Amino acid sequence: MPHKPSFATPATLPENAVNDISRALVLLLSDVFALYLKTKNFHWHMSGPHFRDYHLMLDDQGEQIFAMTDAVAERARKLGGATVRSIGQISRFQRIVDNDVETVEPLDMIAELRDDNARLTQAMREVHSLCDEAGDVATASLLENWIDETEKRTWFLFECGRHA
Repeated sequence: MPHKPSFATPATLPENAVNDISRALVLLLSDVFALYLKTKNFHWHMSGPHFRDYHLMLDDQGEQIFAMTDAVAERARKLGGATVRSIGQISRFQRIVDNDVETVEPLDMIAELRDDNARLTQAMREVHSLCDEAGDVATASLLENWIDETEKRTWFLFECGRHA
């Protein structure tokens, strides 16, 4: 996984911090893209008595997740690192597992996305720790907002999956 492009950007962090944080951001971005596509997959294939509510919620969540992608990638570049270049690279680095099953029950979709968002939150906390160690307050600040958004998605999905 090359992280030091020949067109390196001037960085104010030590080279090892740039490498570690940009590598972590590539992994995070791969997870964000995987979660985005899974969220849209479930949005497109939702069915059942709560179709409208779940369909609209997953569309909103997908937009929120996709909105992170450019900021994550650009942050890695601003630091002086590289970012993802292809779907193939994303598939090699993602830790969020795809779901290619033809039919998934609505509550199973909700539960899977809940767990995936919780995993993404944990991954972001790990990157935040790296940033804290390196004094990268800008990346840490972005992560704090994304953690809050991801926790909110997890909460909504949890509440939708409750059994009466």
